[in-house]
Amino acid sequence: MLLRDVRLTDVGAYVRMRCDPAMMAELGGARPREEIDAKVAKDVHEAEADISWIKMIVVDGAVAGTVTLWQHEGDAGTFSEIGWMVLPEHQGRGLAKQAVREVLDAAHADGRWGPVHAFPGVANGPSNGICRSLGFQLLGPEEITFAGQPFSANHWVFG
Repeated sequence: MLLRDVRLTDVGAYVRMRCDPAMMAELGGARPREEIDAKVAKDVHEAEADISWIKMIVVDGAVAGTVTLWQHEGDAGTFSEIGWMVLPEHQGRGLAKQAVREVLDAAHADGRWGPVHAFPGVANGPSNGICRSLGFQLLGPEEITFAGQPFSANHWVFG
């Protein structure tokens, strides 16, 4: 497995992940296809500027998913959040867990991210299991918004 920065050529992978109702079921639903090109361009800009870490999970030369670390404003001020997705044909092989672990290790070494929060959907057993197995602390369930859509998530924090 290799982690690399997002590229403009990753539009197809984004469409497969973000426009698929099954992939987005725990994140408020599928995103419209017409949003994806601009989202990829924004993500490439943020990765190149080192504002966010937007990594593509690559296996045998093919994109298997993504793991992202970014900062944003919340009720308690600025905080860091990590999120991940793995395409169905690559799920169940430990790729997300390995990718999240690598990004958490790099974030710790970098020193600027502080505690890292994760918000997997309450019914997303695999993602909640990754948080549990990597040592995140469960703060409890929360109603949050992702891409303008509300959903129920478990709030985890690492570090």
